[in-house]
Amino acid sequence: MRNQILEDLKEAMKAQDKLKLSVIRMVKSAIQMEELNTKRELNDDEVIEILSKQIKTRRESIVEFEKASRTDLIEQTSKEIDILKTYMPEPLSEEEVSDLITKIFEEVKPTVPSDMGKVMGKLMPLLKGRADMSTVSKIVREKIQK
Repeated sequence: MRNQILEDLKEAMKAQDKLKLSVIRMVKSAIQMEELNTKRELNDDEVIEILSKQIKTRRESIVEFEKASRTDLIEQTSKEIDILKTYMPEPLSEEEVSDLITKIFEEVKPTVPSDMGKVMGKLMPLLKGRADMSTVSKIVREKIQK
């Protein structure tokens, strides 16, 4: 994953793609900062986590830009999200997510809302970076309450 990001950085420099170049540099900086903090090289899952945070931050920014009617910033931030998504694993469909949730429910057999932590604990490694965890959490909560 890191190698792919570095290769894309070189390509963006050669192509003089300023937007892609700035986004990749931000990601590279975030990765390097985390590596300094942990004093080791990050694995792909940790890089994906950093990318997810970058995407989430930009989505939150879009909400604020919409409130301020800044369509120019909304458009640019959306393009940045699209660039970041190219590094993310293929997202799972709603059906695949639902099947995984059902499988974990059969395994854990939650009966009370406090069992949600057990279910989410099993789902997180399977879905991290491949599904919106807030949506997954909502589905699990609804399913436990039934």
